Amino acid sequence: MPSNNNSSLSQQTQLNLVQVKGTWIRQTEQCQLEEGKLSDAKIYENKSEHGVSWTVVSPIVFTYRVIQCKNLLDPRNDTLLWGHIGDEDLKGTINNSKPVKRFVVIDDTVNQLYGSQVTQYFEARDVVYKILSLPTTEENKCMELVTKILEEVHKFSIDRRSEPIIAIGGGVCLDVVGLAASLYRRRTPYIRVPTTFLSYIDASVGAKTGVNFAGGKNKLGSYVPPVATFLDRSFFQTLPPRQISNGMAEMLKMALMKHRGLFELLEAEGGKLLHSKLQSCKSSNNSEREDSATTSTRIAIETMLEELAPNLWEDDLDRLVDFGHLISPELEMRVLPALLHGEAVNIDMSLMVYVAHQRGLLTAEEKGRIIQCMLGLELPVWHQDCSLDLVQKSLSERLKHSAGSLRMPLPIGLGQAEIFHEMIEDNILCQAYQKWTDELASSGNK
Repeated sequence: MPSNNNSSLSQQTQLNLVQVKGTWIRQTEQCQLEEGKLSDAKIYENKSEHGVSWTVVSPIVFTYRVIQCKNLLDPRNDTLLWGHIGDEDLKGTINNSKPVKRFVVIDDTVNQLYGSQVTQYFEARDVVYKILSLPTTEENKCMELVTKILEEVHKFSIDRRSEPIIAIGGGVCLDVVGLAASLYRRRTPYIRVPTTFLSYIDASVGAKTGVNFAGGKNKLGSYVPPVATFLDRSFFQTLPPRQISNGMAEMLKMALMKHRGLFELLEAEGGKLLHSKLQSCKSSNNSEREDSATTSTRIAIETMLEELAPNLWEDDLDRLVDFGHLISPELEMRVLPALLHGEAVNIDMSLMVYVAHQRGLLTAEEKGRIIQCMLGLELPVWHQDCSLDLVQKSLSERLKHSAGSLRMPLPIGLGQAEIFHEMIEDNILCQAYQKWTDELASSGNK
């Protein structure tokens, strides 16, 4: 019978790793024989009567840049080509005599609107380029699309160290290209250029990549951030109003979870932001004071990065950014393509606001202000297919895949939130759902 006290019979040694003349060697803390480059990685060697085991601790550091800019496709703007490189490395790169190559994946619709500008940019900069236009929609967000990209990248032949793949499009395009890049030669750098408001706020600034699989949203994917994301609000000018509202849901999410000032800005000026498509007035370009479009997008990005940067790999499953994402994946996939992602997220948030009120976390006034803000942003707050059965199934799935804890973010005020671990009591959920339906069903489906 195995002993329950194996630790008393084992001996553990910490081994540092030092590179000397191109070779990595192990050294104990007590016995530093040679000097060289010290790695942050450690090997812990454990010897016992049963044999030897090694535990490797190898920190992985990702550095990526998120850059808000204007006129990204102007050939005089270096950002698209060199924005991912720090100033120190830039001189050597530009002085390199090797031709500059870029492989670009662009959404079909975006290509119709901006493809000629992308082409003109690369032509003006004497870049060797390949532009692959694809229909990147939620309905065909699958591994076949990833394989198509990989085949074309392989034919074009890029240097995986110095020639990043560029993704130009909405969230689906960024997710699919990110997954393809993470697979090609085990990790090829890539750049995200979001062209929808939703992807500008959400998909562009994190590390997630993915495709749908087996009827589930983003069931296949990886955590590999881009080397850079370039944010240019001018792309929003060609978006239909519904797509602007769609992105407002993710901005409102961050406001409700973390920033009362952002909520109050959306409450007061959301309609104006919506109808101006978040474009700054020409008169404000020369002003030192930020306009509401600049302020709201900046705060949304800052708060999102605050939550994502310390937890890129989601080692900690307590995530405020999951607000609106407990029920919405199931709802979105069930009614596809009737609801856009942000619309499904907002319906989820709307119900959770009622749950928070039923639990005594929000006052009736706060609940009312939040729902009115949602309606002012022209977002759906209820959907007939968001049944109580769907809600209960989604929460059960959440419990199963979150280490036995619900980890439900809920607002506890305007711009404040907490994460709750216990399953919602049936009576509270049912009462909240009934009130939600009674009060908001008349708003109709989106």
